[in-house]
Amino acid sequence: MKNIILIFSLLFFSCKENKVTPNLNKPKEYKKDYSAFHKEAKEYIEKNNFNTDYYYLIDLSLHSGKNRFYVYDFKNQKIIDENLVTHGSCDQFQENPEKWQKVKFDVRNNSHCSMKGKYKIGKRDSSSWGIKIKYWIHGLENTNSTAVDRVVVLHSWNAVKNNEIYPKFSPLSWGCPAVSNAFMEKLDKQLQNTQKPVLLWII
Repeated sequence: MKNIILIFSLLFFSCKENKVTPNLNKPKEYKKDYSAFHKEAKEYIEKNNFNTDYYYLIDLSLHSGKNRFYVYDFKNQKIIDENLVTHGSCDQFQENPEKWQKVKFDVRNNSHCSMKGKYKIGKRDSSSWGIKIKYWIHGLENTNSTAVDRVVVLHSWNAVKNNEIYPKFSPLSWGCPAVSNAFMEKLDKQLQNTQKPVLLWII
């Protein structure tokens, strides 16, 4: 009987210890493989006389509380900067109860949805939001052809944080890829120092 009690005691303390001991061998979480997008982007910008130093890739399939706006450097073949970015609420033509968790795309005017596809970053202009600077983005595909009509622009917003906030969500936009003020300042400086248009690609 004593032996049985001893065995149960050992099992109890063993299980309890396993529950509170942190898993120090937990594998590191790595980013998705965007090499195919980088390759296609490079071919596109070379063919269409865009800036060949870098491009912007926005992956809206990721949680909005995680960094998903990437600046990719072609020369060094790596992502050199990243930050949070909003997606559209997409709730004007139908109910969208999952609008925080999952992006929906729609090209229609007044949809308040994000639009996927390649864009040419255009003219620098004044904005009512964030650091008061915006860049017009011109849709280059059928999936984002209404960008200018909808005034879907690249701008900053005070409500967007400058660091990852997961598991919380970033605020929703009306379709604009809005970033933090600090990140927009970096993008603005970068965009003002280029002679050719920069590619922005939303996936």
